[in-house]
Amino acid sequence: MEHKEEYHWTIEAKASIFDLKLNEVWAYRDLLWLLVRRDFVSFYKQTILGPLWFFIQPLFTTIIFTFIFGNLAGISTDGLPKPLFYMAGITAWNYFSDCLNKTSSVFRDNAGIFGKVYFPRLIVPLSIVVSNLVRFGVQMILFLCLFAYYYFSGANFNPTPIILMFPVIVVLMALLGLGLGMIISAMTTKYRDLAFLVGFGVQLLMYATTVIYPLSTALEKYPKYAWIIEYNPMTPIIETFRYGFLGEGSFSWMSLGYVSTVTFLILIFGIVIFNKVERNFVDTV
Repeated sequence: MEHKEEYHWTIEAKASIFDLKLNEVWAYRDLLWLLVRRDFVSFYKQTILGPLWFFIQPLFTTIIFTFIFGNLAGISTDGLPKPLFYMAGITAWNYFSDCLNKTSSVFRDNAGIFGKVYFPRLIVPLSIVVSNLVRFGVQMILFLCLFAYYYFSGANFNPTPIILMFPVIVVLMALLGLGLGMIISAMTTKYRDLAFLVGFGVQLLMYATTVIYPLSTALEKYPKYAWIIEYNPMTPIIETFRYGFLGEGSFSWMSLGYVSTVTFLILIFGIVIFNKVERNFVDTV
C-alpha cells in the first residue's frame, strides 16, 4: 500500500501579506532560543569584562547624566534623588533602543543565512527582543539595588500600586521597539541611507523623551513644544515606570491606553511590511 505523506505547511512563493504564519513561528521556537544564545555569546565572547558591561554602561551613563543635567544644568527631577531618577529612565530607554537598533538591521545582518535556508523570518527579530530582555533584567537588578539603597536611606519617594503594571510596561517597550525596528529594517533593503541614520535618530529621540527630565518640567517651561514629548509613545511608558516605582511622574490611564493603541498599530504594520519584504529582499540587499 502506498504511503501518503502529510505536510504541516507548504512553502509558497506567493501568499497573502497578512498570512503571518504564526504556527510556523511556534514550531520553530527551539530555533528562537538558539538565536538568543548566539546573540548573547557572540556579543561578549571576545570582551574582557563580558556581561559586566550590562552594569557598566547604565552606571556610567547615570553618573554622567547626574553631573551634567542634574548638577550643572540644574534640571528638575521632581524631588527624586537624581541618580535614581536617571537610572529609571535609562533602564527603560536602553531596552527599547536596543530592540529598535538591532531589529532595524535584521535583513542586512542575516542576509547570508536568509538566502540559504528556510525558516520563518519573524523568528530573528523576536530573538533579538528576547535576548535584549536578558540585558534589561540585569540592568533592572542594578536599578533595584539603587532603589533599595535610597529607600532604606530615607529618601523621599513612595512606590505606588501602578508598580504592578511593570510587566505590561516591559511588553509595550518590547513590542514598540520590535514594530519600529521591523519597519525600518524593511525600508533599509531599498533605502540604504536609513541604516546610517537609525543610531543617530534614536539618540535624538531620547531627548524628545522624558529620560533626562520629567514631563511636568517640559509642560511648564516649553508648553508650545511639549506636545511633541507628550505624544512620543515612549514618554507615557517611562512616566508610568517612574510613577510605579518612585511615586512621581505624569501617569494616566488615558496615556497608557494611547501608547497601547499606537504600539499595537505599529506592530501590526511592522509585521505586515516585514512579511512582504522578506520574500524578495535577497534580490535587493
